[in-house]
Amino acid sequence: MTAGSPRPLASAAEVAEAGEDDDLIVWAAQGMRPGVRAWALGDAVAVASPGASRRDRLAVRGSAACALPLVRHALAEAGPTYRPLGDAELVRAVSAGVEGMTEAVGFSWMVTRSAPPPPPSPPRPESAGDGAAGWLGPDADPEIAALLAGANPSSYAVPGIDRVSRWAGVRDASGALVAVAADAWSAPTVGLMAGVATAAPARGRGLAELVCRFVTRALVAEHGRAALMVDDRNDSAIRLYERLGYTRRRVAASTRGERATMGSLSIGGC
Repeated sequence: MTAGSPRPLASAAEVAEAGEDDDLIVWAAQGMRPGVRAWALGDAVAVASPGASRRDRLAVRGSAACALPLVRHALAEAGPTYRPLGDAELVRAVSAGVEGMTEAVGFSWMVTRSAPPPPPSPPRPESAGDGAAGWLGPDADPEIAALLAGANPSSYAVPGIDRVSRWAGVRDASGALVAVAADAWSAPTVGLMAGVATAAPARGRGLAELVCRFVTRALVAEHGRAALMVDDRNDSAIRLYERLGYTRRRVAASTRGERATMGSLSIGGC
């Protein structure tokens, strides 16, 4: 194998080392479960992760000069369903170099390696009747699905989806489920929180923070770090996650048509 050829990465440890323990890359590797493939070229790493957060993700990092030929190689190997995912500027540059790619869509990846700090203030008086956050059993799946349908219908995480591992929730004084969050698509060293939702009548009582604080603490304790994806337009959610200790990283993802071909953009040699 020449120095200019992508080299396969066979283990999670190799991916972490080549990617400098980048939490997005390590998460995408999913512990190198069956079906995941990874490569390195120069300073770039690409991980093809099937069904990661309900998409075939091609997580990428590194300089554009190395990432572009590596992405071309990875897409040729993994197939047309994979969506480049990584730092926004890099993904946009890479997407411009592959004909058939759509314009990259931006959002935020947020991560923390610490348990959430204590709440800044006591609970609101109207939340006094709400219960504590805790893990829910499988019998709560219909309630979770109904809550998501009304409060977060675009959630990628829903009950019954593969690798949506467990749900946490909060119930009000009547026993109704009013807030949820999921442990979903977690990797051995990066836990992922998804499916956050609060019932409309219960909003403003700090319940989303309560359940997210609980899940974040559990994920950090079990995986060493917790992460999530959030729409850049969701300012209130971003502020909540920042209060819990998450730091924000602007990322983007793009898609490609059924038969994308290599574009003519030249970025330079790797």
